[in-house]
Amino acid sequence: MLRQRVLTAIVLLAVLLPAVFAPAVWPFALLTLLGIGAAGWEWGRLNGLSSGASALLGAAIALAGFGAYAAGWVERAPPTLWWLAMIVWVLGGAFVIGRGVTRWPQLAAPWRWLLGALLLWLAWLALAQAKAIGINFLLSVFVLVWAADIAAYFGGRALGRRKLAPAISPGKSWEGVWSGMLGVLVLAAAWIAFDRATVQDTASVFTQLESRFGALGLVVSVLFLSALSVVGDLCESLVKRSAGAKDSSSLLPGHGGVLDRIDALLPVFPLALALCSL
Repeated sequence: MLRQRVLTAIVLLAVLLPAVFAPAVWPFALLTLLGIGAAGWEWGRLNGLSSGASALLGAAIALAGFGAYAAGWVERAPPTLWWLAMIVWVLGGAFVIGRGVTRWPQLAAPWRWLLGALLLWLAWLALAQAKAIGINFLLSVFVLVWAADIAAYFGGRALGRRKLAPAISPGKSWEGVWSGMLGVLVLAAAWIAFDRATVQDTASVFTQLESRFGALGLVVSVLFLSALSVVGDLCESLVKRSAGAKDSSSLLPGHGGVLDRIDALLPVFPLALALCSL
């Protein structure tokens, strides 16, 4: 299993890194749009659609992405879209997690399909616009999510006592959440120092947040983004448990599905752009 995970990760990096560092936006936008389309297929299957109908859902999300690209929204999407994403993730995420696993299927299936499609499309558009802003900005948001996840994992293993949401994700603890937030704060300080010491294509998300809100606002903002990465993870886990699935699919050998790898990213990219649009 470990060998399979490593091989899959190597292949993914070999495909993703050239797109990330390409001068143009379109290779990254196209590659991530394919991934979001696959995630849409997974979402449909987890929410009662047949494989064929799920493929149509994924294709519809991808087609909406092409439409946004053609409209020029990759370079400059309406900021209201990011605030829409924030409202849905903050209020909707709290509502869904509070209701629990067993009550998710009680929401009418068309609403579940539409909600997933909307949030996946918004996440892709935010990813593409982050790439258009600059590599430093894009990578800083990626690493924010990864740092929160890694710090939460090790902090939870070492200190975890109080379960965060045992019915949804038994392995998560409040101590892990606090550890993840601490890790992100350390990362923010280090990245800001890096930005000041080097010449970059653009400022990182941390430097942009500090310039807009000051040191205290930066702390509040990155803690908020860290918390929302946990919400994204919990929401995907809830949907999987509701469907009786361990992974969102087996598209990525050793890693599960696309949703399993991007769940924490889905709220963070749109919300980072919302905060930076102020």
